[in-house]
Amino acid sequence: MRAFEAAARHVSFAAAAEELNVTAGAISQHIRTLEDWAGTPLFRRNAQGVALTSAGRALVADFTVAFDRLADATRALRNLKPNADFHIAALPSVAQLWLPRRLSRIRAQFPEISFSVTAMETPPSLSRELFDLSIFFATPDGSPGQRVICPDEIVPVCAPDLLARAGKPLEFSRLPLLHDQTWQEDWHLWSQAAGVPLGDDQKGARFSLYSLAVEEAKAGAGLLMGHLCLLEDALASGALVKAHGRSCRTGRALVVQAPAQHPQTARDGPRHRASERLIQAGRERTNDRT
Repeated sequence: MRAFEAAARHVSFAAAAEELNVTAGAISQHIRTLEDWAGTPLFRRNAQGVALTSAGRALVADFTVAFDRLADATRALRNLKPNADFHIAALPSVAQLWLPRRLSRIRAQFPEISFSVTAMETPPSLSRELFDLSIFFATPDGSPGQRVICPDEIVPVCAPDLLARAGKPLEFSRLPLLHDQTWQEDWHLWSQAAGVPLGDDQKGARFSLYSLAVEEAKAGAGLLMGHLCLLEDALASGALVKAHGRSCRTGRALVVQAPAQHPQTARDGPRHRASERLIQAGRERTNDRT
C-alpha cells in the first residue's frame, strides 16, 4: 500500500522507488500484487511511464491522508521518549564540509540530545520520514518551515601553490578543471557570468563527492568551482584561495527545512531549541563574510 501511495503521489515508479529506497521493479511488483488483490488496474503502463486509472485516482487522497496521519502518530510516539534524539538529513557535501563544526557546538549546548546525521542526494519527505531538519541546496520558495542560511555563491578556488605556479594573468583554459558530478554546470555558469573564457568547460576530472574534489583541489590537482558557504574553513585557513575576483550566485541557496509543526511538538521543547540554534550557528560566519 505504501508503494502505491508513493507511486500515485509522484505518478512515477522510479520516484517512488527513490523515496522508499527500493528498486522500481519492487514498486511495480508491489502494485501488481495490490491490483491483483483489488481485481482492478490502478495504473496504466506505457512507453512514456505510468498514469493513474480512474480507480487509482479515486484512492490517492485517502491513502495520502492515511499515511500522513500514520507519520504524525509515529512522530508523536517518538516525542514521548524521555531522552530526545534529533535526526538531520543533509546533502553529502553539507554533511561533510558545513555541518560538523556547527553540530559540535550544538552538541555541547544540548548534551541531553542525541544527534544523528544521514547523508543523501535528494531531500527526504519530512512529512513521512522522521527527520527533524533537512539541509540542502535548493531554490527558496518561501514554503512553511523553510529557512535560508545563505545564497549559493561560487568562484574558482585552488591551492596557493598552484596559483603561484600559474602566474599572472591566469589563463583558465590552460589549467586543469575539477568537477563535482552534482553541479556539472558550475563552470559554464561562472564563465558566462564572469566573462572568462574556459575553452572546453567540461574538461577535467570528475568526482562523485564534492568533498573529494575539495581535497584534490587542496593537493594542487586543479581549479575547483568553490561553493563559498561550504569552503569557509578551507579559505580561512589558507588551504584554498580564490583564483579570481569575480564570484556569481547560482540562484540556489543553502536551505534548512523543518517538518510542519505538529501539536505534539512543543515550540519550547529541546528539538525546537536545537533547530533554532543550529540555524543561528549556520548564519554566523556567513554574515561575517558577507
